[in-house]
Amino acid sequence: MIRRFGESAQFGRRYTRRPGAYAILPRGGNVLLTHQDNPTPEVQLPGGGIDPGESPISALHREVFEETGWRIASPRKLGVFRRFTYMPEYDLWAEKLCHIYLAHPVRRLGPPSEPGHQAIWTTPIKAVRSLGNPGDRAFARRYLLG
Repeated sequence: MIRRFGESAQFGRRYTRRPGAYAILPRGGNVLLTHQDNPTPEVQLPGGGIDPGESPISALHREVFEETGWRIASPRKLGVFRRFTYMPEYDLWAEKLCHIYLAHPVRRLGPPSEPGHQAIWTTPIKAVRSLGNPGDRAFARRYLLG
């Protein structure tokens, strides 16, 4: 059984399953996150949707690079959670299956290429407090703060 974070599915509402890959990225006592401006400003674990035919690891590398400008190495899967949410940028009610990895940011190649994203470095405690959804916070708390 996959643990759910956030609101329960609404009775009678149709949800589209959206798998995604996201990373906890510690380096030098800090952690790399992304701030997304739209549709609602939010601090997130870098990552995003897995495209059809794409592996979770390929999606993780692509999404982290797009949202932070950093290349990563040695991803290790920590677990998965699900959440039910409305995605206004797609006008879609989604059951997001969030595959969470621990990886190492190894090299910054430039600014984020994804519009509206900004890479931010912060302490583990501030990261846990600022993450915008309860699933991200739970995984970050467990793996950054023990």
